[in-house]
Amino acid sequence: MNTEQTEELTGVCFDTDLIVRYGGRGPRYTSYPTALQFDESLTPDNYREKAAESNTSDVPLSLYVHIPFCHSLCYYCGCNKIVTRNEARVERYMEMLYREIEMQSKLFDHSRKIEQLHFGGGTPTYLDNEQLSELLDTLRAAFNFDDSEDREFSIEVDPRTVDADGIRHLAKLGFNRLSLGIQDFEPAVQQAVNRAQTPEEVQNLVDSAIGAGFGSISFDLIYGLPQQTVESFNRTLDIVIGMKPDRLAVYNYAHLPRRFKGQRMINANDIPAPEVKLELLRHTIEKLCAAGYIYIGMDHFALPGDELVQARLDGTLQRNFQGYSTHRQCDLVSLGVSGISGIGNMFAQNAITTMEYEAIIESGELPIKKGILVDDDDLKRAAVIQALMCYDSLSFDDFGAEHGIDFRRYFADEIKRLEPLVEDELIDLDDAGVAITQKGRLLLRSIAMVFDRYIDQAENDNRFSKAI
Repeated sequence: MNTEQTEELTGVCFDTDLIVRYGGRGPRYTSYPTALQFDESLTPDNYREKAAESNTSDVPLSLYVHIPFCHSLCYYCGCNKIVTRNEARVERYMEMLYREIEMQSKLFDHSRKIEQLHFGGGTPTYLDNEQLSELLDTLRAAFNFDDSEDREFSIEVDPRTVDADGIRHLAKLGFNRLSLGIQDFEPAVQQAVNRAQTPEEVQNLVDSAIGAGFGSISFDLIYGLPQQTVESFNRTLDIVIGMKPDRLAVYNYAHLPRRFKGQRMINANDIPAPEVKLELLRHTIEKLCAAGYIYIGMDHFALPGDELVQARLDGTLQRNFQGYSTHRQCDLVSLGVSGISGIGNMFAQNAITTMEYEAIIESGELPIKKGILVDDDDLKRAAVIQALMCYDSLSFDDFGAEHGIDFRRYFADEIKRLEPLVEDELIDLDDAGVAITQKGRLLLRSIAMVFDRYIDQAENDNRFSKAI
């Protein structure tokens, strides 16, 4: 990568006034329409029909597997999880998951390869080596796995649940991408959120992953946690930069104790004030960019040699339920409680409680509970949002030619609503297209919301996390 390309990608301007004004709540746009538009009119029969239609295409498959279990509660967590040490409960869930795998695999032509695989949670490494082996064996028997170097098989790992042998076992199972949940290395912060792990333990896992041949290692961090200060988080960043993960996701902590019971264990007085959170974000961006990381977009950073950076340069970057991805668009089959599948023009979500998920599967039916059939207008809007969130720009003529529309006429109202963003220097707008400025790069969600026909600004505060 040359100097000009690096400067183009790292260019971010932190404008506190604009962030305060535009950094309200909004969707993360891992899908469009978002899950808030899903309803129960979508049925398992609709799902089967769309799966059959998809078999006439040459689109590969992506699998997501949800393992909801955790050994202990991390107080900040808003994920769909079950904190338990009851092995009988785990065995029951796994039995139903295997039944779903069998039902789902019959719907898709075996010639379609699994190019992407992602285990999320909860804590996927709650399962021991034997359980993980059994799960991978079951998936491989049911689907046609791509075992080439181009595959993207990732797993989320709680560093407290694995050792070096466990990391090597994951590599033997075919995983080549690792996402480690770090959040913060500061002891006081770890104690406040009930998640303690030492830098030495994490470094050992990183070394083991590199030795085992993992092609990409990612860290998750969270800013805005209780007891955090700019000085303390700077120490965490120093440690993280020293470990040199290929990718980083730095998330904003959203304190919603009425929605997530575990967050009631957090003392609200220990949470950094809004102005401190902004300073935490500003410092993080400056520190990571100075250390050589490229700001991809949203919460994501990557080293210059990482595939995400190259994909952004060559036009192959994608955004989906797992965040940013380098692979071409796949039909996504999600397995397990609350999983969301995306096949053709359909999104379909499984039951969100294990009790209902297991009951539906035991009845012999797919656990599809709700979803949406996406219309042509939504597909166009999704493409606009994808372009803005992946590439920071959009050519009206190129988009119009690809989608068979006059962009300026079709989106005339939206272009009008972009004008205040021009005045505030979030975007450049002319007859040729729209380009997001360095000031706007941190506010991608707010810019994309202009093209979201479902957004009701008056209700946003209760429905979405804050953009910043």
